[in-house]
Amino acid sequence: MNPAALSAIVLGIALLLFVSERVRHDLVALLALFACLVLGIVTPEQAFVGFADPAVLTVAGILIVGRAIELSGVAAAIARTVIPHHASFTVRLSLLLIVAALLSAFMNNIAALVITMPIAADVARGAKKPPAATLMPLAFATILGGMTTLIGTPANLILSSVRTSELGKPFGFFTMAPVGVAVTVVGLGYLAVMGWRLLPVRRSGVRETRPPWRVFELRAPEAIAGHQLAQLLPVLRNASTRVLALFRGGVEIAANATTQLKGGDRMLVLSRVNQWIAAERSGLDHSAPDRDDTEVTARVVVAHGSYLIGQGHEDIRLRTEGRLRVVAVGPRAAREKQPLSSMTIHAGDQLFLRGPADALRRFIAQARVLEIDRLDPPSVTRSTAALILGVFGLAIVLVVTGWTTPAVAFVGAAVVIATFKLIPAEETYRSIDWSVIVLLAAMIPVGQSFEQTGAASEVAAFLGQSLAGMPLFVTLAALCGTTLLLSIFLNNVATAVIMGPLAVEAARLLGIDPDAALLAVLIGASSDFLTPIGHQNNLLVMGPGGYRFTDYIRMGGLLVVLVIGTAAGVLTLAYS
Repeated sequence: MNPAALSAIVLGIALLLFVSERVRHDLVALLALFACLVLGIVTPEQAFVGFADPAVLTVAGILIVGRAIELSGVAAAIARTVIPHHASFTVRLSLLLIVAALLSAFMNNIAALVITMPIAADVARGAKKPPAATLMPLAFATILGGMTTLIGTPANLILSSVRTSELGKPFGFFTMAPVGVAVTVVGLGYLAVMGWRLLPVRRSGVRETRPPWRVFELRAPEAIAGHQLAQLLPVLRNASTRVLALFRGGVEIAANATTQLKGGDRMLVLSRVNQWIAAERSGLDHSAPDRDDTEVTARVVVAHGSYLIGQGHEDIRLRTEGRLRVVAVGPRAAREKQPLSSMTIHAGDQLFLRGPADALRRFIAQARVLEIDRLDPPSVTRSTAALILGVFGLAIVLVVTGWTTPAVAFVGAAVVIATFKLIPAEETYRSIDWSVIVLLAAMIPVGQSFEQTGAASEVAAFLGQSLAGMPLFVTLAALCGTTLLLSIFLNNVATAVIMGPLAVEAARLLGIDPDAALLAVLIGASSDFLTPIGHQNNLLVMGPGGYRFTDYIRMGGLLVVLVIGTAAGVLTLAYS
């Protein structure tokens, strides 16, 4: 059997294993690689070159940089500023997808995904939906955005160099913008309105991230003195906060809708957000000190035998010389409805302790309290966040201006961030999804064998012969669709290398504008919405979203049809 047939068989079996989901996807890639080795279509020297491939190194570097940006609090700031908190899920998702597509037009689309993933989780959580409702649409949006500029994806640059060698001039920076923007607008509309609804409701593989309930006090400022409580209740509901009791001078008063508030009245409230956020959203005052972004919050349970039992919450501040304080408490306070200053600590109480991480660690060990989880992780100071963004921005500039390659720029950025401790040391390697790295590294030589044995060229040549006499719309749709199908097996750069010259040759034979054919290939090379392996972004959301292989076909099938139809229609109008 000739090498081309053997390569096609190996890829076909690998795809079946991917779809079956009976074997881990990174293990399937390794099995396919070793099958190619045994059959002699990949040499031992070529087998592990994927682990040194620039694309793999770029992914690792960007994951570290993206994690540092996430920890800096920039993503949360974008969510608060750009995406209104009280808007509907559809509006918030639409704005999120637009932001992600815009980012991916001017930077690596993996970086755009990593930066916006925390916002996607927040949008899903706010609508009481699983992360799966937003993560796959987000990944697809970043892929769509990459079609709109020359630097949106490496495949665009490859096709620009093909145009230079075949036609003498490269693409302009926005040559692909008319068709790319049209495809992106149609795609984003589908994803925001209909696409996410096609995904099954399924728990993700990650721990539930919904914040726990906490009880704390908010104080009425003098500005709202004389207002009835009824006027404040809608504001509190929008702030995800519920009033449990109302105290004046330490004494509980009726919390009726007609109760008139006085400055200094204290409200015992129940909320899933902390008091800083609740106060900001409601216009009330919180009693906690100003938030220090170098501190963390831990939710703990008081164990039997703890010396805290029978003490007040203020005793914790005194025992730790002011380093730790109780900023909220658990459900017992909601049942007893007492002022927090008069409550004593019981065994089994939940306390939300805030302070420096080292002080929390020592206190938890000494006081016989059990830590449940960490909440409100520390936001990096503004100067540190500026340094992280500066390093990331410099890496992007170096790539855009051609001073260096993406691998060197982003791995270098990760090294700088780790060297200057702009990311916690333990997060550096933890931020890399190693299953993704293994999958990409193993599939690169397998994909190269499909190209080098001539299997991909035979498919492409057959397509060129089959298009004779077809209308321009059908020809362009066929070129775009075939490129898309090849991108399932190959990365989009390899697909562009194979399909680019063929598109130009087919255009000359068929008498159509070569640019129309090249742009159809450009759209198809970045349109694998059918599998998690065709694009790194699809793979990156697979674990956090709890997706199965077939979920991509479920939501991406109609999107593929819309992309091909829109691209062929716009190009037909532009080049007919």
